[in-house]
Amino acid sequence: MRYAYVNGHYCRHGDAAVHVEDRGFQFADAVYEVWGVRYGGLLDAEGHFQRLARSLQELRIEPPCTRPALMRIITELLRRNRVRHGLVYLQISRGQARRDHAFPKKPVPPTIVLTCKRLDFAAADTRAEHGIAVITVPDQRWGRCDIKTVNLLPNVLAKQAAQDAGATEAWLVDDNGYVTEGSSTNAWIVTKAGKLVTRQADNAILHGITRARIFECAQSLGLEVEERAFTPQEAATAREAFLTSATSFVMPVVAIDDKTIANGKPGSLATSLRQTYLSQVYVSGPASHAK
Repeated sequence: MRYAYVNGHYCRHGDAAVHVEDRGFQFADAVYEVWGVRYGGLLDAEGHFQRLARSLQELRIEPPCTRPALMRIITELLRRNRVRHGLVYLQISRGQARRDHAFPKKPVPPTIVLTCKRLDFAAADTRAEHGIAVITVPDQRWGRCDIKTVNLLPNVLAKQAAQDAGATEAWLVDDNGYVTEGSSTNAWIVTKAGKLVTRQADNAILHGITRARIFECAQSLGLEVEERAFTPQEAATAREAFLTSATSFVMPVVAIDDKTIANGKPGSLATSLRQTYLSQVYVSGPASHAK
């Protein structure tokens, strides 16, 4: 049986529900966070908790519980669902209130929902061995992509466009012709000189926790990172390209808009970064150690 957690209660996943006037449902007035789970522990736990706190603060939503309490909920949810390798999804909305665009005049309790599921990381490892293809689409999102809100319809449409084209991910391109990020990932290239390039962490992108970890991995490998925008044309002629996320880790990109990157195989630097990330990533939570 699969379980979810909703507003203080563990319940059957199929029975989990929120009120019809919950502001997350009505207005996307909510934030979310995702932790990768390996060997029962949370990957990059601290970074995700910090980003969650920032997202809540930016939307002026009060945290529904303390971090230790939330960690206890996550631990129990993983135990009930017997998840050792997978992900935990958390969503917090402003809560239930009569439908009105402005915030409720009287504070209401935030709504908190958690689910978790198993993931086949072996399949992801296989994809990493072969690399993936991406396409580019116009970036139609709002101007505060640095806040991890549930306002994800443009991301959904971009991801579906990628799947319709036989690709894995879509890289979003702004009005100036530069890549911002993927629909659910951060975008990277490697220049001919071996320098890593990724978009600067401004309001145009989500400040990926895995992205930040890769800076540390790059430093340990003696690689230089440059934060700047790049075009799809630069990506197509790059030495390597890859994307990062909490569940993809480091995923080599071998084609963009049907243009083969380099020799069409995963690059050595992306492969090294993936191995370094998996060996160095900080794990905390239910497991006392990670492999």
